[in-house]
Amino acid sequence: MITIQNADKALKDYYLDAVTAQLNDSISPFYSAIEKNSVNVFGKDVKLSVVRGNSGNVVAGAEDGDLPDPYKNRYLDITVPLKNLYGTIEISDKAMRASRDSSGAFVNLVNAEMEGLVFSARQNFQRMLFGDGSGKLCNITKRVNDKTYKVDVLKDFYVGMCVDVDDYGVGVINDCSGLYIQSIDKAASTVILNRDIEEAVTYGAIYVHGSKNNELTGLGALFDAPTLYGHTKSAESYFSPHKVSLNNVLTEDVLLEVLDTMEENFNSKINMIVCSYKTRRKIAALIANNRRVVNSTDVHTGFGVITVNDVPVYADKYCPDGKIMFLNTEDFSLNQLCDWEWLEDEGGKILKQIPGKAAFSATLVKYAELICKKPCGQAVICDITDEAPAQAI
Repeated sequence: MITIQNADKALKDYYLDAVTAQLNDSISPFYSAIEKNSVNVFGKDVKLSVVRGNSGNVVAGAEDGDLPDPYKNRYLDITVPLKNLYGTIEISDKAMRASRDSSGAFVNLVNAEMEGLVFSARQNFQRMLFGDGSGKLCNITKRVNDKTYKVDVLKDFYVGMCVDVDDYGVGVINDCSGLYIQSIDKAASTVILNRDIEEAVTYGAIYVHGSKNNELTGLGALFDAPTLYGHTKSAESYFSPHKVSLNNVLTEDVLLEVLDTMEENFNSKINMIVCSYKTRRKIAALIANNRRVVNSTDVHTGFGVITVNDVPVYADKYCPDGKIMFLNTEDFSLNQLCDWEWLEDEGGKILKQIPGKAAFSATLVKYAELICKKPCGQAVICDITDEAPAQAI
C-alpha cells in the first residue's frame, strides 16, 4: 500500500538518482564540458584567487651574476554568493489516495510530475548558462490587449513557463506575479498570458518568476555586463573578454583570426565555439563551400558538431542570434555546495503538506554558481548581419 513514508523513500532512493542524472547530462555541450566541483565553496560563497599575468621570472644570466628578483604575482580575488536553484513537484491528496492500492498508478503519477520538473529544470538551467544573472527574458515592446504582449525576444519562452511582469522603476506590479505563458506566437512576436493584467505596462520587462537578479552568472554577464564578480571591466582588463564587432557578413577568415588572436595575445586555447542555430548554418555553409567534412560527433560531449580549425562549433537555442562565443571550457567551473538533493525537514521527510491545501509538495535544491577564472581568455563576435550571403574565403 502506498503511504507518505514509502513515497518519501521512493523519491529519495530511486527518483533522486534518476533525476540528477537527467539534469547533469545532455543539458548542453557547454555544460557537459565544464568542471563541477565544491573545491572553492566556503560557506555560502565561492572564493578563489586568480593570477593576472605571468607566474614567475625566468631569465638567462651570467654564471656569477645576480639571481633574478622574484616576480610579484598580481592576485585578483573573486568572491560571489552561491545561487539558490529550486524545483518543486506537487501531488494532490486525492491523487495519492486514488493510487494508494496500486503501485503502478502511483509510479505513473510521480513519473508525470518528475517529467515536468526535469523539463522545466533543464530548460531554465540551460537558459541561465547564457543569461546575465538577472532572470530577464525580454522587453515588452507593445501591449496588444490585457493578456497579449509583443516582446523583443521570444526564444527564451516556453508554454507553461511561470513569469513576472516588471514595470521599470516600479518593480513587479500588482497582479503581475506568478503568471503563466499560455501560448506563443512567433510570427507576431507575442506572448499570451493566462490572465489579464489590469494595470498598464508602459516600459516593462518579463522575468522568470521569483528569479530577478538571483540566477547564475552566465555567459551574458561575461560578455555584456559592465561588471563581473564585483570587478569593473573597464578598470581591470583581466575581466574583459575579447570582443569583435563585425557589423558585416561572416567569413571564415574572421573566425580564424579570432582563434589566432586568443592564442597569440591571450595565451588561450579556444576549444569550443557556441552560437545560435541560425549562425551555425552560416558557419556550416562556409565550411561546406570549402569542401570539407561538415558533420562529426564530439566524443567528450556526445553532441554532433561542425569544426573550424578543429575547434567544435555547437548550436544552443539560448545563444543570441548575431553572436559567436569562443570559449576555453577549462577556464569554467560550476561551483556547487552539493549536487541536486531533496529538501528535507527535521524529521527527514521530503513530501510535506502544502499549508491550506489538500496536496503535498517536494522540493529539489542545488546551491551553485558558474565561474570563469580567466574572462580575458574568452572572445565573442557580435553584430553579425545578413547583408549578403556568407561566402567562403
